[in-house]
Amino acid sequence: MTVTRFAPSPTGYLHVGNLRTALFNFLITRKAGGEFILRLDDTDPERSQERYVDAIKEDLEWLGLGWDRVARQSERLDRYAAAADSLREAGRFYECFETPTELDLKRRKQLNMGRPPVYDRAALNLSEEEKAKLRAERGPGHWRFKLDHERIEWQDGILGQISIDAASVSDPVLIRGDGQVLYTLASVVDDTEMGVSHVVRGSDHVTNTATQIQIIRALGGVVPQFAHHSLLTGPQGEALSKRLGTLSLRDLRAQGVEPMALLSLMARLGSSKPVELVSSIDDLIEGFDIADFGSSPTKFDVNDLFPLTARRLHSLPLEAVAEDVAALGVPDELAPRFWKVVRDNITVKADMAGWWVLFRDGAAPEIEEEDRAFVVEALELLPDPPYTEQTWGEWTAAVKEKTGRKGKALFMPLRKAVTGMSRGPEMAEVMPLLQKKPG
Repeated sequence: MTVTRFAPSPTGYLHVGNLRTALFNFLITRKAGGEFILRLDDTDPERSQERYVDAIKEDLEWLGLGWDRVARQSERLDRYAAAADSLREAGRFYECFETPTELDLKRRKQLNMGRPPVYDRAALNLSEEEKAKLRAERGPGHWRFKLDHERIEWQDGILGQISIDAASVSDPVLIRGDGQVLYTLASVVDDTEMGVSHVVRGSDHVTNTATQIQIIRALGGVVPQFAHHSLLTGPQGEALSKRLGTLSLRDLRAQGVEPMALLSLMARLGSSKPVELVSSIDDLIEGFDIADFGSSPTKFDVNDLFPLTARRLHSLPLEAVAEDVAALGVPDELAPRFWKVVRDNITVKADMAGWWVLFRDGAAPEIEEEDRAFVVEALELLPDPPYTEQTWGEWTAAVKEKTGRKGKALFMPLRKAVTGMSRGPEMAEVMPLLQKKPG
């Protein structure tokens, strides 16, 4: 069975980069009829917060990315301890005592000598007496996984054939001196025990994947099929990492971005297929293929979301926005006409409020000086509401007959006087919505 997972850390809000990873794993699972796991990487007790757990779930629910089960790494510490014991027994886990300063000095020395800055495995030469002395002086050490110095290879679902020399990579720290289990070990144990078959994540994890493959094999697990998607950049190719905090999903939601607009963009961005607005998640699933994506950095422009959002709103029936319309105070009998008029003239739902204010209270008229007398005369010919679809035609005909104006010189000043705008919906549709006489 196809099993995928999305494993965010509840240390902040989800952003568009997180969404890309979540969406790809979700679509792979749903297309195969498999299982999608929401796995919370909450082994850091100082940074993990329950409010972020709730926010992650809210964001995924807003997007319609439902999960089949939830797992929390903080509840699986015994499994990681058992895996650590297994690695120790196999001679693949060893304790180290260098301070961050000492490690930094070692790296600098290696770089100066033209060597790769990898850990020199000095701890392997420590005697039991030396280890005991270091523990007494510095406290418990951190534990590293001993890599086999061989080439680690896999067929990546996006990047193709990957080959990494393990000798060029430091033995990864899996457990810190304070006992905290790090992501690399926890992820491997979870993927192995949960039967994860496919892992899609960012290309910044490629080296980490190489070390994890060896750890999986050392624990007797089955290596999943890995795929590493490109990282997002800004519209000019600039690094997006520093801006991700301002591109949180809840911020995009607050700006009025529609879920299907966001999903439609993220499901195609960086692929060989054009971005197309789809109407349902089922359509996304049907059109998704991880092989369509390339390795080049992918440009993301938040402004691309708003035309898609507008198009999404234009396609919605009243039933889909009925609660939003009612919340504005639009009477039930006017709601169908109101939505018909405004949906093609808004970018986000929040824009509806301005239209209802216009219809309810009237607009600040925009009148050119040369048209002022004409507008005053024309408004005298307009009766009080309620108006019908025929009101606009009847009124402009009466104004034309009295003033002799016609064409643009007739219609444009009157449109501006009624709506305060030079363009917009058909005036025959607007007039029945006006609650007050303009002027």
